[in-house]
Amino acid sequence: MRKIVLEEGQVFDASLLERDSAFDANALKAATDIVATVREEGDAALRAYSEKFDHVTLDALEVTDEEIEDALKAVDEDFARSVEYAADNISEFHKRQLQQSWFNTRSDGAITGQRFTPLQRVGIYVPGGRAQYPSTVLMNAIPAAVAGVDEIIMCTPPSKDGTVNPYTLVAANAAGVDRIFKVGGAQAIAAMAYGTETIPAVNKVTGPGNAFVAAAKKLVNGDVGIDMIAGPSEVCVLADETAIPEFVAIDLMAQAEHDPKATCYLVTTEEGLLPEIEDALDELLEQTARREITEASLEHGLVVVCKTLTQAFDAVNVIASEHLEINMSDPWELLGKVRNAGAIFLGPWTPEAVGDYVAGPNHTLPTGGTAAFSSPLSVDDFMKKSSVLSYSFDALETDADAVETMAAREGLWSHGKSVDLRLQFMKYVQEELAGMDDEDECGCGHEHGDGHECGCGHDHE
Repeated sequence: MRKIVLEEGQVFDASLLERDSAFDANALKAATDIVATVREEGDAALRAYSEKFDHVTLDALEVTDEEIEDALKAVDEDFARSVEYAADNISEFHKRQLQQSWFNTRSDGAITGQRFTPLQRVGIYVPGGRAQYPSTVLMNAIPAAVAGVDEIIMCTPPSKDGTVNPYTLVAANAAGVDRIFKVGGAQAIAAMAYGTETIPAVNKVTGPGNAFVAAAKKLVNGDVGIDMIAGPSEVCVLADETAIPEFVAIDLMAQAEHDPKATCYLVTTEEGLLPEIEDALDELLEQTARREITEASLEHGLVVVCKTLTQAFDAVNVIASEHLEINMSDPWELLGKVRNAGAIFLGPWTPEAVGDYVAGPNHTLPTGGTAAFSSPLSVDDFMKKSSVLSYSFDALETDADAVETMAAREGLWSHGKSVDLRLQFMKYVQEELAGMDDEDECGCGHEHGDGHECGCGHDHE
């Protein structure tokens, strides 16, 4: 890992990160061609790409009920139980995010508010490749189900024998996925965005993937909604002299083993801790079956040595990492210093792995520094808000002058006139009603409220 030692008073600068661009130009070009072909050729393109990229010929693109039943029988009981436990925790956490429609009434009768409506159909993408990620199924499908989405579809790459990993299928069954398709890569994103003969078009696409998937999501964004453009995974471990070196080492490795491009940051106020962490890394790397991937990731990691806590948290907030672990004394006291992080893990007993799987908060998080302005996936991603307005005439009369004045300054005559016409209409109605009241008077000068006849000859009933 590359090391930077900050001098007294030196401020950590974003240029020191040497982050790669979020997009690979070749991946974007390839994804552009794939998206256009799928949009034009539909299922035929999906089958062709399955042969080209996944090396499998598919008769049917959709996973059958029988395949799901076989998966439920194939997985071990411990996994099935763990999935149900995780699903319950994730569901309970996301239920707390639900928002209620609300309305506010002014004294003059104007009513304004917001109405929350779930999306009709969403598509989630679950990657395959180096590893299977049933946890990704849970984290994307459960918030959609909690939000009340009518239909959740899922795309995931098939194996070379044309099957889908049974652990992924079991997770999808537990999470409430309605339909599953054996399609991966940029072609899956295009299929969900625009629809094919078999795969229905969705309102929004969520889920992580490789560079081609990320590029495809960028291309379809605007035609459908997307959650985010996910880059390589990241962790930042913040450690002081109280940190346990083995904990720091294994948590860095837990992130590094995802992908050679995953990025690990270590920010510390205790330079003397580094040799112990390096020794722990050497020992633990001997034990992992994913050593090659883990080492490749750690090689381009970054260690930032700080003189003060202020420097350390400045660095943390510039990095704006996907995951932030605070392995320091009194971590809750330091929480308020964190401005930018996707998920924050406090204390030595909170490894990032609990957030990846079972704690409840979503593990689909902003990457590449986007935690400076983005949030984790949530129920809100699967709902939309509509503003609601209802005016009485009194309310319109109250606001008329301000509306007409602003419309005039913007040169939008019809805007102002739409208010003025209503005022004039009401004025006309009031004048007509007043005229009808005048016709009821006989002009004899007598008071008729007592019900007595005055002798003028008019009927005053």
